[in-house]
Amino acid sequence: MKTSSNISTRKLVIGSVAVVVLAAAVFFFTFFQVKTVEVIGNDHYTEDELKEKILKGSMTSNAILAPLFYSKNAAEELPYIESFNVRRSGRNKLIISVKEKSVVGCIPYLDSYVYFDSNGYFVEGSKTRDTKVAFFDGIQPKKVVMEEKLPIKETVLNTAVALSTIFAKNDMVPDHIMFDDSYEISLLYGDITVQLGKDEYLEDKMTRAIAILPQLEGQKGILHMENISRNSKTVTFEAEEVEITAENWNGGYDENGDYTGDGEYDENGDYVGPKPATALDTATERWVGGYDEEGDYTGSGEYDADLNYVGPAPTQELLDSFGDWTGGYNESGGFDGVGEYDADGNYVGANPNTSDDTENTSDSGDSGEESDTSGEEDSYDESTESDQEYDSESDYSDEEEGYYDEEG
Repeated sequence: MKTSSNISTRKLVIGSVAVVVLAAAVFFFTFFQVKTVEVIGNDHYTEDELKEKILKGSMTSNAILAPLFYSKNAAEELPYIESFNVRRSGRNKLIISVKEKSVVGCIPYLDSYVYFDSNGYFVEGSKTRDTKVAFFDGIQPKKVVMEEKLPIKETVLNTAVALSTIFAKNDMVPDHIMFDDSYEISLLYGDITVQLGKDEYLEDKMTRAIAILPQLEGQKGILHMENISRNSKTVTFEAEEVEITAENWNGGYDENGDYTGDGEYDENGDYVGPKPATALDTATERWVGGYDEEGDYTGSGEYDADLNYVGPAPTQELLDSFGDWTGGYNESGGFDGVGEYDADGNYVGANPNTSDDTENTSDSGDSGEESDTSGEEDSYDESTESDQEYDSESDYSDEEEGYYDEEG
């Protein structure tokens, strides 16, 4: 029979063991707590991205257990990672070593982006575009197969790899790289297009382009590098002319730098000319109305000099109702609201936003009247000349980009 002293002794032993185990566990997790994580071999992903995907779970906070319990399936969430491992360095440090796939560029394919390596092999596909990777527009293979070589011309692939290497070295990946059907290359950096021309002297061309681009910040146009050769280093910038309108005019200051609203200088004291007239200003100035029914000019009458009714003076609401239609001017340049010319005298046709209700009503009235007349007397053979409607259709043709025939 067990005595009470034996039971007490056993409980004491169990309790002591539990305390020792707990103390050992606390010591183990505290002494080997991960305080530093070093990531090596990463380029595409940041350290934080890799830590978040690889070091999942409470066990990875311990330097001894982390190499055993880190997420082995993290590569599924990190498509550019070929392999990785986690190892301990000291009692509080982990080292994550990654080997990334050598992605050099991507091309559009159907509704996705196809990423390829330096050998032209399909590495990964994604619905989203990675702006860190060079995007080549104008190359469209007929089909792609994962881990197989893309059906791209060897010359195009070599050019893509060469450009990607230059971009990576200088951290200057363009928004787009475009090939035309003559294999000439254009790079798009914001509002600046860099024309590289043929795949010749690319290193020299890009070195100069990289030095010049910061000087063109805020401008629009084409940087011509295609004439660079062994004997010529000619570089020209073709600036895009921006039409000054009332909306983008930055004047309003006088010569003394005071803002008046109509001064012909900007805030920096540069002369920018008078404020351009708005569409309403032009329409009001050229309005053909202003005459009353008696032919007297009042300035607000709704008739023109020939006593034709033209309606009230133009308003912004009227112009807004035109939508994209820029007409409303007659052949003489006067604004009557229905003329088929724009302010510059260009023929733009009738207002497409005009309702046909009035015309339809008129036609219906004529038709009814004609029916009544023909019904009253059969002796009269009335014929009406039907209105002719002309359906003017504009032919649209999309100019296709120069895609390459991979099998050619």
